[in-house]
Amino acid sequence: LIEAAGVVDNLIKMCPNWTQNEIEDYPATVHSDQVQILPTSEGQVRPMTKLEPQQQQEVWQQAVELAGGKVPTGRIVKDVVQRIMERTKIPNTYQIGEVCQILVKDNSELRGKGGCWGIVSAVNEFSCTLRAWDGEYTVGLQHLKSFNYLPQECEQMQVICDRISRVYSSGLEESVQKFLEMLGKLNRAYLTDLEEKVLSLLELEVIP
Repeated sequence: LIEAAGVVDNLIKMCPNWTQNEIEDYPATVHSDQVQILPTSEGQVRPMTKLEPQQQQEVWQQAVELAGGKVPTGRIVKDVVQRIMERTKIPNTYQIGEVCQILVKDNSELRGKGGCWGIVSAVNEFSCTLRAWDGEYTVGLQHLKSFNYLPQECEQMQVICDRISRVYSSGLEESVQKFLEMLGKLNRAYLTDLEEKVLSLLELEVIP
């Protein structure tokens, strides 16, 4: 909330010395080209909190224009932020086979995937395609964190990923599903002895 308030303060600075409240108080004295459009919800501000002040102002101006001179939605702001970030050309240093953790942050499309790990199967300009135990996902660089595993550890995780994928199905008991989902959020490159025994048992029971 503090970061969001800072963004709003910054947006006020880039505009003339009146606010929406003043416009509401004295509507007859404000011309249409003078109206200052300010955010009305945290969702419109949150995508800009990690940007520099000048970038925040640029994003908001573009978002207002895209919204037809009205208060833009959080989605519009987020799309403009994404374009600004892409323009900065953050180098993609990830490599195929690298094991990464998904960071949801403010990306609703990744909801439920926070902390999950995956293996890079394709390196794109501004994103990576991750192969997780339950499918493939295209994830932006700002939502990835490498585990910095050694090559041998990455190979171990690929084997674990394949094993979980072969066993998992929506028809399994809920407790079994939860166990496999827990393995999908491991922050280490190995299974404990108990995890290995349980997964091996599931492979015997489930795989025909």
